Amino acid sequence: MSFAATLGLVALVQIGMPNLFASPDHSATARVAMWGGREIAMLFLASLIAGLATTPYAAFHFHRVTPYGVLANLGAMPVVSALVMPAGLLGLLAAPFGLDGVFWWLMGIGIDWMVVVSRWVAALPGAVGRIPAFGIAPLIAASLGIIVMGLLRTPLRWGGAVMLLAAIAWGLSVRQPDILIAGDGESVAVRGGDGRLHLIRTGKDNFLLKEWLSADADPRDAGNGALASGISCDESGCVTPLADGRLVALASRIDALADDCSRAALVVTSRSAPPDCAAMVVDRQRLIRQGALALTQHGEGFSVQAVRARGTNRPWSPAAAGEGDFEGALMPRAAAPRSKDATPAEADLQAED
Repeated sequence: MSFAATLGLVALVQIGMPNLFASPDHSATARVAMWGGREIAMLFLASLIAGLATTPYAAFHFHRVTPYGVLANLGAMPVVSALVMPAGLLGLLAAPFGLDGVFWWLMGIGIDWMVVVSRWVAALPGAVGRIPAFGIAPLIAASLGIIVMGLLRTPLRWGGAVMLLAAIAWGLSVRQPDILIAGDGESVAVRGGDGRLHLIRTGKDNFLLKEWLSADADPRDAGNGALASGISCDESGCVTPLADGRLVALASRIDALADDCSRAALVVTSRSAPPDCAAMVVDRQRLIRQGALALTQHGEGFSVQAVRARGTNRPWSPAAAGEGDFEGALMPRAAAPRSKDATPAEADLQAED
């Protein structure tokens, strides 16, 4: 983010900001009227450009955009530059002599002002825009657009703007997963018929839930009761329907697997599922080798995006033996052929039979 902001500011200076530094050739009255105007304009432009340049990265990492960031900078940065930073520096210099107290007091006043400004901006309508997760590919496209706009000095730089707009459209069109499965198999989020995530969990990992909701641009918090709507649970596990009505089951006990395998379309368990389970299965073996999973529905099955994707072999996390045994998709299992009943129909029986 720092590199993007710096590139944006350098490009701004190249294409016109030096004109703002020119001394006005006007009367004394005009100079008095313009006093401070250039500084405010430069701060506004610098905040705007730096904020726009870092927006794709903030949206990618934090799933948020802050449309009023310029207002916060205009309200806080002059105090930071004129009071907080000088007071902090003077406090450090005066500390060995025991004369630093007044400087920390001045610094505290500036910090209190920053808090007031941040709370005021955060309370404005629409102060936080939520962006769903969009993956690395649109971010790379946006980065290329920013680089082209920042480095080129010919009209070709506007091609970067086209790339940036295309990246934004691409990111906003990315489809969100239908099922999220934690790496320990204790929590599952299922997208229901209302288009929102419904949570099944046997643990209490609120941080994980917060991250899932943030990546889905969902403003609900971990304590929201609507997260458990449509979920049925007993001592053996829980089930909830997908948007198409098929069931997803989280089995916490072995004795629940037999029933879940026959009723659910997908069974998630932190235990080892039986090999003859008729449902699609995410069990202990898959979770150990692939970690957390995101499933997106395709037809009757699901495409699988894993933390440790197939073929991933990192120096700090080498691929385990058999890690590539799992495909990148889950498909319904073919029904086992039933043995043919050789008993003749009642209508075919003869009197002597």
